[in-house]
Amino acid sequence: MSCAKSSPEHVNVYDFVDPEVGRATPYGVYDITQNKGWVSVGISFDTARFAVNTLRQWWLNCGEREYAGTQGLLVNADGGGSNGSRVRLWKISLQEFANEINIPITVCHYPPGTSKWNPIEHRMFAPISANWRAKPLRSFNDATQYIRATTTKTGLTIDAALDTTIYEKGVKITKKQIKALNMTRHTFHGEWNYTISPTRSP
Repeated sequence: MSCAKSSPEHVNVYDFVDPEVGRATPYGVYDITQNKGWVSVGISFDTARFAVNTLRQWWLNCGEREYAGTQGLLVNADGGGSNGSRVRLWKISLQEFANEINIPITVCHYPPGTSKWNPIEHRMFAPISANWRAKPLRSFNDATQYIRATTTKTGLTIDAALDTTIYEKGVKITKKQIKALNMTRHTFHGEWNYTISPTRSP
């Protein structure tokens, strides 16, 4: 962003949360096959429920149409963060989502220290960062507009929407809830690779 030397635009040096504007938390889904992305811009905290709701919004807005009749979803995810392999709420939220769409969800986490190999980082979020570089994000609308306007020479397109849900931090999940999961761990590193299937009502 270029400004006249005599009238530079004043911005905050630090990324502290502005109490008047709030917090913008982007979380995305990148479809390698279609070279398309979906980003939910949250207004509260980056929790497992927020992560799974982003997956849900991608499915409702894109995936359900692109992959009608599919027998399962495959999700590659980092090993840490809100979608971490050890996060109980992540698995509980995935079970709820699998029940909603009645489709098994297979998750393969990247091992610790290898998240930089996740295509979403260099194929989607890197272009987003380059697109809004040096442009002050003064509103949630600014953030979603810059995300939608992001493209690459390879044909990347991204849709984005604001997620106004307030996600609670520190949600406790019991061992009983974990045992109730319809989850099958894979023989190869089952702590990182597993399938959560819809639960069948008795």
